Amino acid sequence: MAFDDNIPTAPFISIMYREHAKYINDNVKEEELSFGLHPLLIKIYRNEGISQEELAEALHLNESTIARNLKKLEDKGFIERTKDKRKKIIKTTPQGGKIAQKVMDLDEMWDEKLKRNLTDEEYDNLLMTLRKISEELI
Repeated sequence: MAFDDNIPTAPFISIMYREHAKYINDNVKEEELSFGLHPLLIKIYRNEGISQEELAEALHLNESTIARNLKKLEDKGFIERTKDKRKKIIKTTPQGGKIAQKVMDLDEMWDEKLKRNLTDEEYDNLLMTLRKISEELI
């Protein structure tokens, strides 16, 4: 498919986001884990014992959004929350860890799919540019 030359960046970013969401959702249907919860589960898996406040800061989300999403993950049996003094400490359950690993593997396969049409240098530049733009925006 060819695109007009005068299209701004946002539609391309939107296409990539939607296609990635569809790819992940199609591959984790049986877990009934919505796409919006994936980053949260992976962050917890990679940082066992992270606090709710640290999650909010790391994912650039407010604490009420984090609390709602943690409840969803907890209800599905993917995480456990325990109180440690004044903080809520979060860890994945064995089931949650398996699903987090599956999503991370799917993310790697997605990146490999993106790399098929790019040189290593183009892919590295794309990643660096997206990271730079994201850091500037937040």
